[in-house]
Amino acid sequence: MDEQVFFKKLNSLCTSTEVFDFVSSLEVMSDTMASGALQRISEVEVDDSGLKNPEGVLENEVFRALCFQFEFKSSKLSNSGLLNALQALTKLRIDPQSTLMASLLSEGEERLGKGQLTVKNLCALGESLLELEGPSCATLEQIVNHMQEKDIEKWSPREMVMVYKMLQVTVREGEQYQDLLNRMNSVTLTIVSQLSPKFTSVILNSLVVLHQTRAVPLVTALCKHSVKHIPYFTGDELVNVLEAFLYFGHREQIFTEALETHVPKSIFTMHPQTVSKVMQYCCRKMILSKPIFNAVAEGFISDADRFTTDQIAEYIIPFGTLNYLPPSASSLFRKLETVLHTRFSHFKPHTLLNLLHSCVLIQHYPVNFLPKIFSPYFLQQLQAQPPGLDRIVTSQLTQLFLTVALECPFYEGPKLLRKYQVRAFLTPHSSMDVHLLKRVKTGLLYLLKKRIYFASEVSTPYFYTVDIEIKLDEEGFVLPAAQCEEVYRRIALCVDGQNRFCVNSHNLLGEEAIKQRHLQLLGYEVVQIPFFEIESLQNCRKMAEYLHKKIFPHTSELSC
Repeated sequence: MDEQVFFKKLNSLCTSTEVFDFVSSLEVMSDTMASGALQRISEVEVDDSGLKNPEGVLENEVFRALCFQFEFKSSKLSNSGLLNALQALTKLRIDPQSTLMASLLSEGEERLGKGQLTVKNLCALGESLLELEGPSCATLEQIVNHMQEKDIEKWSPREMVMVYKMLQVTVREGEQYQDLLNRMNSVTLTIVSQLSPKFTSVILNSLVVLHQTRAVPLVTALCKHSVKHIPYFTGDELVNVLEAFLYFGHREQIFTEALETHVPKSIFTMHPQTVSKVMQYCCRKMILSKPIFNAVAEGFISDADRFTTDQIAEYIIPFGTLNYLPPSASSLFRKLETVLHTRFSHFKPHTLLNLLHSCVLIQHYPVNFLPKIFSPYFLQQLQAQPPGLDRIVTSQLTQLFLTVALECPFYEGPKLLRKYQVRAFLTPHSSMDVHLLKRVKTGLLYLLKKRIYFASEVSTPYFYTVDIEIKLDEEGFVLPAAQCEEVYRRIALCVDGQNRFCVNSHNLLGEEAIKQRHLQLLGYEVVQIPFFEIESLQNCRKMAEYLHKKIFPHTSELSC
């Protein structure tokens, strides 16, 4: 039978029984056709869990006859017949120690040593070796060395992907094969539009593993190309893409929009680890996507019982970090409390602290669990495991303690000992916008005439730092900032730059929202000065007028 006709018929068959019947009807087959039959069997009989019908395939007389021919005539096989058969038998989980596999591998490696293999052959051998022997296989490096001598511009997308995968496991030193990688990165840039979802994901993952931080044009093109594949990525493929976005610091609005379409439709079929990675991406990039967060909340309420403790935390923490309560918030936190009651002891100490701290940011108070958090035993556990009781951890503990004192007066359990409390909170996401603060101070100076009437970056006894503090006496006169007597009112100006808000949003981050809430509870009059209200003010006079209306809305003339 003509090979073209053979393969057209073969690819229309959907079961191994059909393939065996077809093969047994032929009197003569080339080794390429025979290996093609094995490959088709591997395609229809192997899924993620392995071989679907081991007995029906491995014990079949036609299958055994094919294997016999490949085992005892390996030296007479064409390169394609040899290596395609090796690939198919590898997928069918044939014992790597069997004489059949040993014979094929030995013959393949011998031809490799003689330099007889084409690019396609080298990739087929590399794929089989990766599957059979894993990253420790020394022959992979030999294959990569042969690939360096080939014309990269003639490689197919499949061959390009295979070499990236081999490089992932063979590169051991920083600059090893960097010249080959540079050439591959340049050529891959020209074929990005041809890449399937799987190939796009594999290459992005390789660029991360191989630390290709200089391949910016390729990374950018792949990230943009990945947008159209979002509905078609498997869970693992989407995780690879998201990890690449995070590693390379990339963000695409159209990518977020595509996720906003995909996640709500697929939330109940997506693997929890994939959803966790989506939430990690949103959290790290400060992207408050209400469609995604609302869907994730529904997914948590429905399926949280089957999540790992890490996944539970990864689902919930972004809600606190980005200061967002979904419409189903009451059901969400009721479910969380049920899960915590059932599996409290299963959480790693730092994971548990991060989770409970994120809840108080959005005014959900884990009062039932705080006695355990403040207990000496739990604090010892925190200290014993990395990162120990570092500044971030002690800041979280202190903020939990302050929240209980200010917002849960009914709490009567143990308190946090002073030795675990910080003097000032660490706010990793809400650092001061120095340029914005300078503009506000200049406007205040214009308004109040003298610098003595306000103080900036003021440490308070309550662990928070106030951006700008203004003191007033009982009659509303502005007092010198250094004066401590006769202070009747304290005004805290919160100069909120873009970094204190979610991206492209006027939604404050959780750590800034809790700060402003607590300052109010501590007696300050909090006045928010957000960047988006003052970025268009062109001069000192306009800034002063704005500050006057904002800070002293009922006063036409100021008295100092």
